[in-house]
Amino acid sequence: MQLTVTGKGVDVGGALRQHVETSLGSILGKYFGSAIEAHAVFTRERHLIRADLAIHIGRGIVVNSEASANEFYAAFGSAAERLAKQLRRYKRRLRDHHAMASRTVAAEAETARAYVLAPPPDEDEDEPDRTDGNEASAPVVIAEMSTELPSLTVSEAVMRMDLADAPVLLFRNRSHGALNLVYRRGDGNIGWIDPALAETGR
Repeated sequence: MQLTVTGKGVDVGGALRQHVETSLGSILGKYFGSAIEAHAVFTRERHLIRADLAIHIGRGIVVNSEASANEFYAAFGSAAERLAKQLRRYKRRLRDHHAMASRTVAAEAETARAYVLAPPPDEDEDEPDRTDGNEASAPVVIAEMSTELPSLTVSEAVMRMDLADAPVLLFRNRSHGALNLVYRRGDGNIGWIDPALAETGR
C-alpha cells in the first residue's frame, strides 16, 4: 500500500507516520486485506487537530473518514475507528467485490464530465432588475475533470456513497441501464431517484 502522511500548517513527525502506517495496515488486514493507496492529512483548526483519512481499496471504491481532537494521535485514533466501523459494516460485500474483480476483467467504466462551479454572487438590492429577456450570466466554472460513472446495483451505490462519506452518488443502474441517484436525506435515511421506474410505470 502506498501511504502518504502530510500536514497542512503542522509538522508531522516520523513517529506519527509510523503509527498511521501500522494502524491502517492492521485495520485493512483485519477487514479487507490490502489497499491500493492511502492518504492521511493533518490540519490545525484553531485549537484542534483534524485528521482526514482517504483509502483507495479497489476500483472506484474509496473510504473517507475524518475526526478532530486536541492532539494528533487522538484525532487519528477517532478517524481510524470510524474507518474501521465502515469497513466492518461492508466487510463481506467488499471481499466478494474484490474476489469477483480479481477473477474477471472489469468492463470499461463510463466517464462523465464533472464541473466545480463558483457560488453565485450576492444579490445587490440597489441594482435595477434586468428584464431584457436574457438569462442571468452563466455560473463561473472553476474546474473541469473527468469522473467515472459506474454501473452498479442500488445497494452497491449506497455502499460506495457511505464508504466515501459523500452526500450523493450518480450511477448507471445495472438492472436497466438508466441513470440513477442516491443521496443522504436530512432525516438520516438514504434517498433513491430512479427516472426509469416512472417511465415504465413500475
